[in-house]
Amino acid sequence: MARKTLPGKRPAAKKAAKNSARSAAETLAPGMKAPPFSLPRDGGATVSLADFAGHKLVLYFYPRADTSGCTKEAMDFSRLEGAFARAGASILGVSADPVPAQDKFKAKYKLAIALASDEQHRMLEAYGVWQQKSLYGRKFMGIVRTTFLIGPDQRIAQMWPKVTVAGHAEEVLAAAKAL
Repeated sequence: MARKTLPGKRPAAKKAAKNSARSAAETLAPGMKAPPFSLPRDGGATVSLADFAGHKLVLYFYPRADTSGCTKEAMDFSRLEGAFARAGASILGVSADPVPAQDKFKAKYKLAIALASDEQHRMLEAYGVWQQKSLYGRKFMGIVRTTFLIGPDQRIAQMWPKVTVAGHAEEVLAAAKAL
């Protein structure tokens, strides 16, 4: 006999899927292996976690290219890219924007960092940053601004959930230097 769902009630499977991203964010922690990924990136190439084996990686997730907070964050990381390189760290920004939007964003602001696209949300979900958000009472799925510092051993060294942009790149740089 089929189980009925009452109006306004969500079946358990859908509820579990909705909460899976949140669960992943809560289960990732420093010391754990970073989830592997392979994504298209600006300029038409592909980038994967394996490309950074033996090196530090600053992996930051941003909601949308060419919006005020995301632009400031990308410009801050770009401004400090040389200092990150001297600390042995690469920087990769990831959003759900398509590659052409990433290319336009990078060119418009002369960004010195790599940008990758996860339109399918697989990596975003693996890192727990694709979550339900709310704006003016409207609920929708989107990226929660989050940064991970991944060590040369591809383990998560440090995490910054729900990032506030001001001063963030400097804080991540200090952690990268200390790693």
